[in-house]
This record gives sequence, C-alpha cells and structure tokens, in this order.
Amino acid sequence: MNILMVEDERMTRVALTGTLRKEGHTVTPCPDGHTALAALDGQRFDVVLTDLNLPGPDGLAVLERAVAKHPETKVIIMTAYASTETAVQALRIGAYDYLTKPFQSDEVLARIGHIQQLLTVQEENRTLRRRIADISEPDIVGDSPVMTRLIETIGAVAPGDFNVLISGPSGTGKELVARAIHRRSDRHERPLVAINCAAIPETLLESDLFGYRKGAFTGADRNHDGYIRRAEGGTLFIDDIDDLPPTVQVKLLRVIQEREIEPVGGHGSVPVDFRLICATKMDLQALVAEGKFREDLYYRLNVIPLNLPTLAERKEDIPALVEHFSRRLNPAEPMKLTNEQFTALMSHHWPGNVRELQNVVERMTALPDIPMENLFDGPLARSSMAPPAPAGHDPTTFSGYRQYMQKCEDRIVHWALKQAEGNISIAARILGLPRSTLRSKLGKK
Repeated sequence: MNILMVEDERMTRVALTGTLRKEGHTVTPCPDGHTALAALDGQRFDVVLTDLNLPGPDGLAVLERAVAKHPETKVIIMTAYASTETAVQALRIGAYDYLTKPFQSDEVLARIGHIQQLLTVQEENRTLRRRIADISEPDIVGDSPVMTRLIETIGAVAPGDFNVLISGPSGTGKELVARAIHRRSDRHERPLVAINCAAIPETLLESDLFGYRKGAFTGADRNHDGYIRRAEGGTLFIDDIDDLPPTVQVKLLRVIQEREIEPVGGHGSVPVDFRLICATKMDLQALVAEGKFREDLYYRLNVIPLNLPTLAERKEDIPALVEHFSRRLNPAEPMKLTNEQFTALMSHHWPGNVRELQNVVERMTALPDIPMENLFDGPLARSSMAPPAPAGHDPTTFSGYRQYMQKCEDRIVHWALKQAEGNISIAARILGLPRSTLRSKLGKK
C-alpha cells in the first residue's frame, strides 16, 4: 500500500518507515504539517499515519486535507497527548483509528493489516457490483440502421475521455447509452454516478453536486461529498442538464475547465478526476439563443454529440425490444406477438418512445387478453373496452329504474371479473374503480 508517514520525531519517523517498507509498503516520510499537505496535493495515499502535534499545520489539519482529497484514504492519528476529546474529534472528522504513544511497531502493523483487508473487501464489493450491473443492465437493443450507427459511435468514443452530450426526447434511453459508454471506457473499474437535475430542488442542487463542509448552512452537521467527488476516477452522468440553474452552470463550467471543486462552505479547492456525460431532452442550442443556457458551457459539453432516435424512427427494432422486455418479466416464456398485436404495435406513433413500449409490454403481460384498442390508452376505464350492453327490456316486466340499473351494474361487474379471471384488483382497474369499492359492491350480492 502507499502510505504517508507524518512524524516530527526523527527516530520514530525513521523506525516506522523502515518497518513498513520491510512489509512491502511504499512510504513517503514527512517531518511536518506543511510537507504533508504538499504530499497530499501531489498524490493519492491508501493510508496516512500522522502525529497529532506537528510543526506548522497539526495532525487534524492533515486529517481534514486527506479526507477532503480522497475520502477512501484511511487516516491513523498518533499522539502522546491522548484525551477523549481529541480522539472523538479526530474520529468525527474522519480518522480510521487512534494510537497513543508509546506503542509497539506490531500495533501499527496490525492496524495497517486491518486496513489492507478492508480495502481488499471494498474492491471485491465494487467488482461484484459492477458484475451485477452488467447482468441487470443489458446492452442497447436494436439492429436497425440508425441504432447500428449509434452503437458503432459509442464503441468509438467510449475509450476516450472526452465530454459527451446525449440528446433525445424522454424515453429514448439516454441513461442506458451513458452506462454503455462507461462500461466500454477505461474508467469502467470506477463508479458511474448519475444525477438528475429535474429531480433535485434548485436550493439543494449546488450542495448535492459539489458537496459541503460542516457548518456551511443550518443542518450541515458533517462534511458531505457531492456527486462529483463520489465519481472520482469514474464517470459523472448529469441527466436533464437543460434544467441546471444559471448559478450552478457557472460553477460547473469552472469545474470542467479547472478540474477542481470548492465545496459549499469550504476553504480552498479540491482536485477532481472524472469523465462527464450529460443528457438533455431539449435543444440546448435553442436555449442558448434564448439566453437560458450558457454558450461557453454548451460548447464544453458538446464535444461528442450523440442524438438518439425516437422509437417511431426505428420501428423495425420493436419485435426485439418486446422480446427483451418480456424476457426480463418472464425469462422462461418470453412473449410471442400475434399478427394482430404486431400490427397494432407497428402502427402506433409511440409518443413515449421506448419507455412507453416497456409499459405496454408489462400491460400485455399482466392482461394477456387485453383488446388491442386498449393497449395505448391511459387509465383502463377510458378505453373502448366496453361491456356488452344490457339486454332490451320488456315494458310489461320493467320493475323500476333502480332495479334495472342494479341489474346493469351486476352484468358489468360480472363481465369485468370474467375478463380479469376472478382477480378483483385487475377487475377494479378495468372498471376504473377503487378496489375497496368493487369489494363493497360484491359484498352486497
């Protein structure tokens, strides 16, 4: 492991450095706080072993810088002036452990060994999560000419580190494309962190994106790493970038240019390393012309533009998409389209794109006998799935309005239950009634 040793006592520093190097670790020894802070700015360490009382900035300052630079770095505080207050303070800031002088070298090696085991487990967990993600997030589906070109472009641009701007209407699969780029990139071993600008209140977006320091505002009782810091070494995906407020646009532009961030309430900048992929459902050039989006930021984002087609522009992919979605719902028996279903799907205009198709497949799976005219409506109650009209009555046997309407209602409820194969919840959806209402009506019979 790469270890930073900060100790002003020369004999202790030399002895610990030698012990750790004999164990195969790479050690950078520092005699004071200033040297340690400079080392932290220059490289990344797995472990920082620092004395609390140092010339210049003290051990707590080294701890704060280490945690701010690389949250995964483990810091062990050493001091001959042990007290509960300093121990608690160090742990609150983010120290991994606390050693009181004098101590044996075996104690240090034991702590380092525990950290090494922890880092190994964490890396194994990351690898497992990535494998699970590869299984749960299959690749892009479609072999139409427009999708073939898109997939080829993704393969060409993924290995680079250029910013990518994905444009397309809602439901076209922009995040799926972003994840495909990340999986094929040189950063695939590191995390992909996704943020949706439309889903976060404007007042929280800045602190969520850039992070904040303890005491920055009311309720900030601890340091918080933002989305950008969490994407360290990996990929940051910002969806609905067209909803980014102007004040945050300025700060994001600076991050892209300088490759450093300043957390809310922080003092000084923190270097960051990430690849940026953004997505927009709007025409950003039009927003720039209207003065709603910064032109300089637009050109920074639009290094590699990817325009996703609507489903209406790639209808030949519908059968493959239906099989893909149905196989996820029922791996043993994926859906087989009838001629009538195929015609209905191919003739639909798909305003909701692939997301709408996924919903339709789920509806067809839940209601296998659903009429074609009801596939694309909103609430089932608004469909043209009308029950058989009540039989004509004989005026001589008409028993009154209420009795007649009750018979009509009974017929409709019976019809809905038959359509739903006795499932009350589905029958209630067909009738557009709350489930409790339908149960009440059935209880009166």
